[in-house]
Amino acid sequence: MSSMSSPDPIRIGVASEEPIRLTGLTSIFDQPAREGRPPLVPLAARLEELLENLSLGYLVVDLQSRSSGLEVLETIRRSRPDLRLIVIGPANDELIMDSIIAGARAYLSLTADPETVFKAIEVVTEGSIWAPRKLLSRLIDRLMKRPDAPGSGVETHLTERERQVLELITMAQSNREIAEELGIEERTVKMYVARLMRKTGADNRIKLSISALSLSLLDKQNKRPNDKETDPPC
Repeated sequence: MSSMSSPDPIRIGVASEEPIRLTGLTSIFDQPAREGRPPLVPLAARLEELLENLSLGYLVVDLQSRSSGLEVLETIRRSRPDLRLIVIGPANDELIMDSIIAGARAYLSLTADPETVFKAIEVVTEGSIWAPRKLLSRLIDRLMKRPDAPGSGVETHLTERERQVLELITMAQSNREIAEELGIEERTVKMYVARLMRKTGADNRIKLSISALSLSLLDKQNKRPNDKETDPPC
């Protein structure tokens, strides 16, 4: 018998004002987790109760029946800024961008099928962002115009491999997609992302993308001739 233990399950809070939709959202978690990934376990309750549960790190928020969806997200952000949010709501570009600014790590339309919702939740638990890529580009442009945009007055040098990873991050690629694109292990990608965040002072992938653009970190002409490419220690 193998001595390897399976990954600990990740509990995901699920909040919706409509009982039928709440039942439907929790049923999404009946799908099996991918091999080697921790199982995802739903915890359905009133939003207020979920916010008081400090053991939760992730929260699915259904905005279908909420007329003031953005206000709800801001309330969550003020109460639990540590929560990683998966938002399901109307397919409105401005609302999607505002939701990501308010802390959402994923935004799905109300017509998303269960498999897509489950995949988005998995992507968020892996540390990535799920949103339409064209909107992420617009979001970065919007945030760069803010006076508090990261990167001002900072000089950062990257290796060629770090540049490759960062360029794919700005294209909203997940760690798994980056690993497949570069032919390296996913855990190595995670180490590169952590290294990039330390170098730029960013604490999430959106801010990392902003730093990349504001600092011109993807400019190949800035590459030093004697750079050595080494993978992060595993």
